[in-house]
Amino acid sequence: MSSAEFAGELELRNLQFSYGDREVLAGVDLTVRSGEIVGLLGPNGSGKSTLVKVVSRILKPYTGSATLGGKELHNLPQRDLARILAVVPQEPEFGFSFTALEVVLMGRHPHLAGLAFESENDIALAKAALKRCGALEFENRPVLELSAGERQRVVAARALAQQPDCLLLDEPSSFMDIRHQVELYDLVRSLADDEGTGVLAVLHDLNIAAEYCDRIYLLKEGNILASGPTSEVFTYANLKATFDTDVYVDVNTLTGRMLVVPLSRKRKP
Repeated sequence: MSSAEFAGELELRNLQFSYGDREVLAGVDLTVRSGEIVGLLGPNGSGKSTLVKVVSRILKPYTGSATLGGKELHNLPQRDLARILAVVPQEPEFGFSFTALEVVLMGRHPHLAGLAFESENDIALAKAALKRCGALEFENRPVLELSAGERQRVVAARALAQQPDCLLLDEPSSFMDIRHQVELYDLVRSLADDEGTGVLAVLHDLNIAAEYCDRIYLLKEGNILASGPTSEVFTYANLKATFDTDVYVDVNTLTGRMLVVPLSRKRKP
């Protein structure tokens, strides 16, 4: 089964999920088209990471629909799902101290037949992914000896090695310095623009979202409060309602993108 069969939109329709009696996602409708970066933003506890875990089938069951290219994701065998959907989590876990290259090669496993070993082409793809993420120098180092930011770059390379149609990012740059944040999102932008990858990115940094996202969904208490092009969604009223704090919203004269600055209580309008 080739990933080309599944190329298309990620669509969530009336997606609902609960932890016992506590509803976390209350009927979310969301679309990610090929070649675009969609930001999912909201306060802590709003359901952002839960949504990523539901779509990637870490959490189940859910009600509603989650499809990629018209195929319901929860009906796919895990191997087929891993060929089309990759996830970069906020805090990756490693059971053993694999080398960075071994971790990235795990991204090639869905493309291998049966119990076949990685080919020279797989190894070349893994090294290319490490290089694109600025992590090739770590290829032979145990991943547990790397810093949190370095590990995150390795995990991003693993997702690239999967060659997915859709990429889910759950606040992947939390432990990165500003240089590597920019490099990561420049890479994500190139994946969307040049390879047609659809990207759903859970973000806390409003200005990173403003710079890189084509569209935004604002999530609060499991409900979508606003959605649309970034310039239309990033308004004072929408951000105030979502985050319960005052912000200054303007246009960055250098980039033409939105600029958001949090205001202290002394500065609020």
